[in-house]
Amino acid sequence: MLDKSYRNFRGASKRNKTFWSAIRRKLKNKKFRRKLLATIAVFFAFFVIAVIAVFAYLSKDLPSPDKINLRNVAQSTKIYDRTGNTLLYEVHGEVKRTVVPLDQMSEYIREATIAAEDQHFYKHFGFDPVGILRAVFTNISSGEKPGGSTITQQFVKNSILTAEKTYTRKLKELILSLEVEMKFEKDDILQMYLNEIPYGSNAYGVQAASKTFFDKNANELTLAEAALLASLPQAPTYYSPYGTNIEGLKTRQEWVLDRMLDLGYISGEEAENAKAEELKFEELKGGIIAPHFVIYVKEQLVEKYGEKMVEQGGLQVYTTLNMDMQRTAERVVPEGVERNKRYNASNAALVAIDPENGDILAMQGSKDYWDKENDGNVNVALSNRQPGSSFKPFAYAKAFQKGYTPDTILFDLITDFGGGYIPKNYNLGEGGPMTMRAALANSKNITAVKTLYLAGVDATIELAKEMGISTLTDPERYGLSLVLGGGEVKLLEETAAFSVFANDGEKHEKRSILKVVDGNGKLLEDNSSSEGTRVLDSQVARQINDILSDNAARSPTFGSNSAMNLGSRPAAIKTGTTQEYRDGWAVGYTPNLAVGVWAGNNDNSPMAGGAAGIYVAAPIWNAFMNDVLSGVEVKYFEKPNPVVTKKAVLSGKTAEETTVKICKPSMKLANEFCPEHLLEEKTYKRVHNILYYVDKDNPQGDYPKNPQVDPQFARWEGPVIAWAKGQNFATEDPPTETDDMHTAANQPKIEIIMPANNELIEENKLEARVEVSAPLGIKKVDFYIDNILFGSDNTGPYSYVYNLTNVSNGIHKLTATAYDIVENSTETNISVNIKVDRAPVVEFKNPSANTELSSSDFPLLLEVDVYASAGVQNVKFYESEAGEDELIATVKPSSGSLYQATWKYPGAGSYQLYVIATDSEGRSRTSDEIAVTVK
Repeated sequence: MLDKSYRNFRGASKRNKTFWSAIRRKLKNKKFRRKLLATIAVFFAFFVIAVIAVFAYLSKDLPSPDKINLRNVAQSTKIYDRTGNTLLYEVHGEVKRTVVPLDQMSEYIREATIAAEDQHFYKHFGFDPVGILRAVFTNISSGEKPGGSTITQQFVKNSILTAEKTYTRKLKELILSLEVEMKFEKDDILQMYLNEIPYGSNAYGVQAASKTFFDKNANELTLAEAALLASLPQAPTYYSPYGTNIEGLKTRQEWVLDRMLDLGYISGEEAENAKAEELKFEELKGGIIAPHFVIYVKEQLVEKYGEKMVEQGGLQVYTTLNMDMQRTAERVVPEGVERNKRYNASNAALVAIDPENGDILAMQGSKDYWDKENDGNVNVALSNRQPGSSFKPFAYAKAFQKGYTPDTILFDLITDFGGGYIPKNYNLGEGGPMTMRAALANSKNITAVKTLYLAGVDATIELAKEMGISTLTDPERYGLSLVLGGGEVKLLEETAAFSVFANDGEKHEKRSILKVVDGNGKLLEDNSSSEGTRVLDSQVARQINDILSDNAARSPTFGSNSAMNLGSRPAAIKTGTTQEYRDGWAVGYTPNLAVGVWAGNNDNSPMAGGAAGIYVAAPIWNAFMNDVLSGVEVKYFEKPNPVVTKKAVLSGKTAEETTVKICKPSMKLANEFCPEHLLEEKTYKRVHNILYYVDKDNPQGDYPKNPQVDPQFARWEGPVIAWAKGQNFATEDPPTETDDMHTAANQPKIEIIMPANNELIEENKLEARVEVSAPLGIKKVDFYIDNILFGSDNTGPYSYVYNLTNVSNGIHKLTATAYDIVENSTETNISVNIKVDRAPVVEFKNPSANTELSSSDFPLLLEVDVYASAGVQNVKFYESEAGEDELIATVKPSSGSLYQATWKYPGAGSYQLYVIATDSEGRSRTSDEIAVTVK
């Protein structure tokens, strides 16, 4: 096989050599060379003709560069409120343009423009081939349509053609650019460009831009000002000094300065000085209502339709703005800022959104758009700011999605989460065990961090993104601090995300434009209908609503009459405060209105101590809500369904309780041999952190077999165990072993050996005797007549003599029960036939026999015990001396068996005392005589 392959290879090599040898031989032939060159020439000619034909075809309808100053009549774009009755802003108005020659422009603006737009301007012939190839490659590889235009091309596009991004328009632009380059000098082209290009705010040309933004002529511009103006043409609305992207404008200005430095126009020192120069812009002239909102709308229009269309297309734009709400916002925000001066807070912002359709109803981006001292034109509603605790509901919502419940117990105890991250609560205290409901309502930080860990940082960010927050793009940077506001968000986006809670988990994309009509009356877009997308389970949304609207639940921290309370109108709200009081937030909603408020300073400087969101933002929120909802029908949040779970920790119990029956001597699980009186039903309260009971990603599932493997387990468990010990809670598990003392093998053995079974008992006394043994040793034997205990013996031999006076004649059960030292017991029984004389039985208690008495002992109290099964009729006390008997006293029946009589002094002598007791049936018994001596 190898030989065959090799032969094939050799054959192919030989054929190739033969082919190229033949070509080389042909090329040596002059006639062949002439035919080859002729063929190439024909193909080239066809290519040139094709290119010319394309150019000719595209050029036939092109305007002449000689007529470059002819313009279409521009129509202003009008932006209205939602009713169409209030004109918010006329975008175009009168075009501001003043043509000045190149020598009346600052050299800086010329150099800055070339550096920003076309560094090879003086070297090319109207187009930059490298730039075009780069743009084509980017378009093919990514689908984007980046700019690759020279200054000449941009001039042609803005003065003659449209701004559409198509290859046909680009070819037309290229042809006209070549014609312009042939007709005009470079400086003439640059001069026309600088007098033509739009800079935004109706300013066309560098002179109008200089006057609009800096109130100076173009030849008076400083380096810093020139670099800023040169930054605008790329995106005049986006980079507008009166817009929301001031930071982006500053970044681009510094980029232009760096380009000028790289091209040798300025020195490093000049660049740094220009970057440090503070720029002050002229106040925006012309009537504009709700300027922050209008500029936000204009930016969206430009992004969709282009600068030229928006500036000159005569659009009629109907927005979502509710003028009544906007006026309220314009009133309550400045009033709130005025109150907040005590906290050294100079600004605030407010947005209002309709949860049912996403409409932006009000937008007040600062205290005052015209407040230049505090950068009032910056729309803080669109700025990235840390939200503090106002972000917490997203983590709790994700946790509820995973199976945790509002009743889930977390321990609010200071915890080191690793890496030195030890968050503290706002009040620096600890709350011990508390439900997620209480933790969120009272904005506890430690429990919020635990909730975020259980929910997952990435999963929480993903949920927040689905609900409308777009700025959390770096999870590793935030870590667990995300839930305390470690990531930046926009007030508008967070308010829109909260509106998802208000709308039962259904999201409507926030919108500011309802309808756009062009200058010819053609409807360009209609957003009047809004289809929602479910991004959150209704149950989860209702759980969050139920917590955040529970004024009683948050009262321990915020009080019952805080600015979070709208009285009888249910309102859910969450406040937030960032480190060093740099930001105060209040974002809340009713079922039909979501409102977010931010308070602080634009430069991110700290407010005064104590400037929490509840004090600087919530009052503004409260004032706005009470005003705009006055007279509006009260709507109520849907209640969440009850959550059923088999785990105590998810059901609001601090300890996992397990109740078992144990046998007290062994303290092990009781079996059937454990005596009932030794049984103890014991409840074990196991107190551990939640990770002991749940797999954090499947909380409703099985208990984790080895919870210690979770990286946070030990960090959470230590503080919990310390707390439990301080509260005298047990942390041990219930016993798992069964009692090994009370077993079948350990049961005593017992036999009654006296009397015999069914024996006739005719005496008044019964002697019972047993034989007994036990592996653990005998403790005692109890003796019973008819299950009534009559005696016990705890030493061997085990027996007991019982007086049968109170036992009726007949068949009775005699039982003996043997107990070992751990109270294992065995009983045995026999029958006995009792047939005895039932006359009363008398026993002297006082005096004792052979007692010596003196006269001082009298009168003497005589006492006897009398037992009569038929009941006592009477008891007679007698004294006898020298054979003569004398009755001392007759005593009638008493309630007990003790009978007493008083014996008066009889005189000295030897006496015999006795008693005759008669029962109710007439039977009598005389007691034994008691001998006493009286002196």
